[in-house]
Amino acid sequence: MGVKRETGSWMAARFFFCSVFLWIWAAIAQEAPDGPEAASGWQEQAQAVGRHAMVVTANAYATDAALEILALGGNAIDAAIAAQFVLNLVEPQSSGIGGGGFLLHFDARSRRLSAFDGRETAPAGARPERFLGTDGAAIDWSDALASGRAIGVPGLVAMLALAHERHGHLRWQRLLRPALHLAEAGFVVSPRLHHLLQVDGSLRGDEQARRLYYQEDGSALPVGARLSNPRFALTLRQLSEQGPRAFYQGDIAHAIVAAIAARPGAPADLSMGDLAAYRPRERQAVCRRYRSYRVCGMPPPSSAGVTVAQLLGLLERTPFARQASLSPLAVHYFAEAGRLAYADRGRYLADPGFVDVPVQALLAAPYLEARSRLIEPGRSMGVALPGEISGVKRGDSAAQARPGTTHLSIVDAQGNAVALTASIESAFGSRIMVRGFLLNNQLTDFSFLPSRDGQLLANRVEPGKRPLSSMAPTLVFDRQGKLYAVLGSAGGTRIINDVAQTLSAVLDWRMGPAAALALPHYGSRNGPTELERGRAPAELTEALRALGHRVELQTMNSGIHLIVRGESAWLGAADPRREGSARGN
Repeated sequence: MGVKRETGSWMAARFFFCSVFLWIWAAIAQEAPDGPEAASGWQEQAQAVGRHAMVVTANAYATDAALEILALGGNAIDAAIAAQFVLNLVEPQSSGIGGGGFLLHFDARSRRLSAFDGRETAPAGARPERFLGTDGAAIDWSDALASGRAIGVPGLVAMLALAHERHGHLRWQRLLRPALHLAEAGFVVSPRLHHLLQVDGSLRGDEQARRLYYQEDGSALPVGARLSNPRFALTLRQLSEQGPRAFYQGDIAHAIVAAIAARPGAPADLSMGDLAAYRPRERQAVCRRYRSYRVCGMPPPSSAGVTVAQLLGLLERTPFARQASLSPLAVHYFAEAGRLAYADRGRYLADPGFVDVPVQALLAAPYLEARSRLIEPGRSMGVALPGEISGVKRGDSAAQARPGTTHLSIVDAQGNAVALTASIESAFGSRIMVRGFLLNNQLTDFSFLPSRDGQLLANRVEPGKRPLSSMAPTLVFDRQGKLYAVLGSAGGTRIINDVAQTLSAVLDWRMGPAAALALPHYGSRNGPTELERGRAPAELTEALRALGHRVELQTMNSGIHLIVRGESAWLGAADPRREGSARGN
């Protein structure tokens, strides 16, 4: 499928007109501001500077916890664990121990790069028909959300424990102390948490969540209210005293299974055996050269490492970097590369424990060269078809991740680094609260249909399988192999585009962290070309439409947290679209 081809004098005249228009607009865009300053939730962020270390998280409480751990002699892994437990408490809509995550770690002394997979798994009782109705059609996503069938075996605690066992310095118990203190003493409800609690239509249905987050009249706790979570404090004490294994066995595990079983209307097959059997994985990071840098990301079951590398590899074969940062041609090339990369993502990527994922074939130079030739400078391809890889035939996946996600970036004084992205899937996950934390709804990241047109889908539900993800913790190294940047984002399947755009801003246009994150978002997930509502200039929309793009303006509430190495210090910035915090020392 695509835009209908044109030939003859009309095509030549149209191309000439577009080229002249784009040249004029590019010259203007070099000098013009990147777009309106006002956007929902927009918060001006100063660029933080740290001569020794840098922490960027989604909430100031978490940033403070990480810096506290670093001041005690902890390393980047220790600080990340402390920050993540605090985020569970103060940002419950986005992540927590009821969900999962992916973590990239760089050990500055050994130069070793580790990729930890804490993605949730489907219960042993799960079947490919899990999300089909009695008529054989896929059920609505909203019907699956707040039910037992959406909940995967949580992996975050096990992943953090594995990373701590291999690279941590301080005792596990000490790392939980900041979250435990806040759970008992309370924290101040932020505007973002209040708003999401107020507009959520399902969370009040859980008795424990209703008592914790809402007032007697049903309204959310107001901004500035002090919120303590004594149930979560008890959970943290148990994890502190008995270790991470307490989450997967004993009281906590029984409470998880009972809470899922008590939710009516859907399969509740997650068992004590599923929890006891969960194991995190250490995998090999996906690394690829971009310009003179080495960009490293997560391998499958995250799709991001491969898809970001593909997108950048395609851009490298176009005149993208020679364009102004917000010119129509820059957005055109980026969107076209995104179409091709997302098309391959949908067909080939899934849990490598169940599917032979052709990572090397997707990133091979001849393959990328052939794919890049599909990008035309004067017109959009509309919708891209996936590439053909010998011996691999699969139907497209229909999974769409929701943005209940957080990311943190940390560099410590020794140069060790962590990029950690964690999630419970949609905001507040499954809306089922257990022992003060919310359970995920990550199994909705599977394809609801097991097959299409007679072809089994790579991302179909299977027992013990990990659903495809877009989480994209990323580390960048310069040509001498020195750590250069640490980043990642929230934002569902848009994470891939947002991370790739940020990388291009930093590596191609040499922007500082704050300037890079202030750019309006743009890109395509092999559908319309998406521009950030309220941020992208109106003229850009018309210029792209002249190139055949179907443009949609959308709210893009990312959560990019970025650290870049400066000449004599680490520079950090938090996404101005959220309530993030960047601080160095």
